[in-house]
Amino acid sequence: MKDLLNLRFRTNQVMKVEEIRQMFPALSQEVYGKKLVYFDNAATSQRLSSVIECQKDCALGANANIHRAVHKLAVEATKAYEDTRDAVKSFLNAGSRDEIIFTSGTTHSINLAASCFGNGFINPGDEVIVSESEHHSNIVPWQLMCNRRGATLRVLPVDNDGHLMVDILEGMLSERTKILAVTQISNVLGIRNPIERIVSICHSKGCKVLVDGAQGAVHGGIDVQETGCDFYAFSGHKVYAATGVGVLYGKKELLEAMPPYMGGGEMIDHVRFSGTTYAPLPEKFEAGTQNFLSVPTLRPALEFAQEVNKDAEVQARQKEIIDYLLDKLGNSPEIRLFGVPRGTEEKIPLFSFCVEGAHHEDLALILDKMGIALRSGQMCAEPLMDRYGVTGMLRASIAPYNTMEEAEYFVKCLDKAAKMLRA
Repeated sequence: MKDLLNLRFRTNQVMKVEEIRQMFPALSQEVYGKKLVYFDNAATSQRLSSVIECQKDCALGANANIHRAVHKLAVEATKAYEDTRDAVKSFLNAGSRDEIIFTSGTTHSINLAASCFGNGFINPGDEVIVSESEHHSNIVPWQLMCNRRGATLRVLPVDNDGHLMVDILEGMLSERTKILAVTQISNVLGIRNPIERIVSICHSKGCKVLVDGAQGAVHGGIDVQETGCDFYAFSGHKVYAATGVGVLYGKKELLEAMPPYMGGGEMIDHVRFSGTTYAPLPEKFEAGTQNFLSVPTLRPALEFAQEVNKDAEVQARQKEIIDYLLDKLGNSPEIRLFGVPRGTEEKIPLFSFCVEGAHHEDLALILDKMGIALRSGQMCAEPLMDRYGVTGMLRASIAPYNTMEEAEYFVKCLDKAAKMLRA
């Protein structure tokens, strides 16, 4: 884990973009004879070399089931897994390591929370609120739960610029509103939502709050105790770690009161045909063999995320790119930008847009041939597409390893591709 070790000794030093790029082997490749410009980070970030090495080390040196056997490999695998739980606790500033549940990703985390919270606390006639800007993974699990429990799903709308209409939230809440599920940062709009204000309003009415942190975890993170949210979910693959690993944070008293999500090994205390008792937290929600090869990759990934989030030069570079793309995309008469901030501080480097006279998929295909990787389509947010009257968008999402030169090349190629399609 050489790059991770280097970070630890960078006290009071700034991180140059060239140094950061060297930590991500995939960035050195070419596509179609062009140097790769990877602008699809909101879908999946590239992997740190320390993450790749960590997963390899686990596979070669500690490939054994955790929590069960007493032999050396199993003990080492268990330690790597549980040490990661402590690292995640620190990253989120959770009150207890028992509040950290490992899952396969944000989708798994939200499904777990929706199902178990619903089974424990939702009754016929109760209400659940989601926002209009949610990813499908923070809509469908709540729909399924509401259908099972006889509850009603309500929607907090967004305005034309992509801001949640938080001023009407208090009026939407009643004694029957049990939980609100909201994204920290929309994967389409790229605007930081006022989570602390939302939590405060909801808690004043006795309503719990789940925060989808799939984008938020990598763009600044969160202090769950300071924010006060009841649940927080995020994925490893969006924050430089391996795929197939995610986290659900939940307040301990809620997790203890909720029934288990799945049955199987490790989540039990005693199993009898007459009845089964369950393991204490966090094992209660981690049935079966866990992804012990990928979970440990969260440690180097989250440490890197914390380093870049507090590095002044990195953040200055990110702001420069945000300002540049806001100007180029937001002021073009041929481009419709979605997610227009009131100030640049509430915008992350994520830009979804449509180009007049050019289909988003066609643009994405042409830009791919120019070496630029973008996301096109509905971004798993069809209700938001309907809200803005489009069938899809093009999205450019930037990471700390991206450069201003790449942003300038992207704008140049976008203009060229649009002209080609209009010819």
